[in-house]
Amino acid sequence: MSTAAVAAAVEQNQRAFQKQDCIFVGKKRVLGKKSAGLRDSLYFKQVGLGIKTPRTAIEGTYVDKKCPWTGNVHIRGKLITGVIKTTKMKNTLIIRKDYLHYIKKYNRFEKRHKNTPVHVSPAFRVKPGDEILAGQCRPLSKTVRFNMLKVIRAAGGDKKGFSGM
Repeated sequence: MSTAAVAAAVEQNQRAFQKQDCIFVGKKRVLGKKSAGLRDSLYFKQVGLGIKTPRTAIEGTYVDKKCPWTGNVHIRGKLITGVIKTTKMKNTLIIRKDYLHYIKKYNRFEKRHKNTPVHVSPAFRVKPGDEILAGQCRPLSKTVRFNMLKVIRAAGGDKKGFSGM
């Protein structure tokens, strides 16, 4: 597949030429040979942990080097769940993790929360209020250390209420 064919097949929505690092696009064409299809020229993998590879990662035409299925990122360490708070950043969202903290003096619990930035692959379409599962990976930026793995529960609208444990 020639460079022009890969560029046409892959979404070129950035200033830089979008290609996957592990796919060589400068291959010479041989006369009389059938050219490889787009499916053969896109790389994807499984992340493990019993998480299925999304159909859009297998059949999609996006290039994201921070995607756990099509990029150079490995999931290791913690798995966290949380509710999406904001989706205002490009390919990144903030999840809110609610938890209870025990106060020994008063023999009661207090509500606390942590906000965590999570990278979102273009394979997902999410909105605020959805509950997601995120896995820890290497640092992707100054603050992002987690990658979204799947949507646990899709919910509509903004939810500010405390859901408990």
